[in-house]
Amino acid sequence: MTQEKIATVEALKDKFSNSQYFYVTDYSTLTVEQINNLRRKCFEKNIEVKVLKNTLVRKALEQVNDTAYTDLYDALKGPTAIMFSEVSNAPAKIIKEFRKSHEKPVLKAAYIDTDIFLGDDQVESLSNLKSKNELIGDVILLLESPIKNVLGSLQSGGNTISGLLKALEERGEQA
Repeated sequence: MTQEKIATVEALKDKFSNSQYFYVTDYSTLTVEQINNLRRKCFEKNIEVKVLKNTLVRKALEQVNDTAYTDLYDALKGPTAIMFSEVSNAPAKIIKEFRKSHEKPVLKAAYIDTDIFLGDDQVESLSNLKSKNELIGDVILLLESPIKNVLGSLQSGGNTISGLLKALEERGEQA
């Protein structure tokens, strides 16, 4: 292996070691203009796209962990571009949106926090995954809801009790 390839594998190894989310895609039939549009959309969402040789990707993955990525190896055939993201569903959303007007990119596989998703039929479910921030928001809403219910009950209960006391007081005066 040449010095350049060794350096590429080392850089990829670091990238895979520090990435919880990456997508293995094929966008081989897209024109240069379409690829540039896709890359621009990815850049806007902080998604890094790298077109790589499959053998170098596999060597890097094997050096990171020789068993964790085994299921991905079959996806490393033909033209390959890897989309690295800090948000689990961002690449899938871009792929889904881009494919409204183009045939590609095609999802070969995705690595999401130790889970591997194989095949293009996974794009829909991956795009529906919630990001970490969305999950935190959901938890906050769940925690906030009972508190709002208690506060609402106390406030409305206070009005009800005072109303009840007035009604009893008025009834006592009439008797």
